[in-house]
Amino acid sequence: MKPKYIIGIVAALVVVATAVFSVENKKIEYMDFAGATATGSRAQISGTWVRDKGQKYDPDANRFSFVMRDEKGREMPVELEGAKPNNFEIATSIVVTGAVENGTFAATGILTKCPSKYESGGSGIVPHAGAGEGY
Repeated sequence: MKPKYIIGIVAALVVVATAVFSVENKKIEYMDFAGATATGSRAQISGTWVRDKGQKYDPDANRFSFVMRDEKGREMPVELEGAKPNNFEIATSIVVTGAVENGTFAATGILTKCPSKYESGGSGIVPHAGAGEGY
């Protein structure tokens, strides 16, 4: 085999190994606060804002904080380096990404899930705006 073919195969293997290693390191698992605390790794946690404990945005530090309850009922303070997400107050659930640091969830991102405009309390069918006869 020619040396340039061997070099090409080795380079391709290095690229594939690097790609696999990068993907494995960027995986973020869904878990609860207990799991995130125990593992110390980055996690995604789904839950709700504990409204009666309030929220706070510090514009000088550009830090948003609130208390969140995960799906198993455990509460933990959450801090985000950044502004409060849009629609935070009307969110039906919240997904935070980050890691637990000293008893606080240090979020790197927050996703708010808001109620759908298509949900209803009746038959579950909401007519499309502008739908007329014959639909």
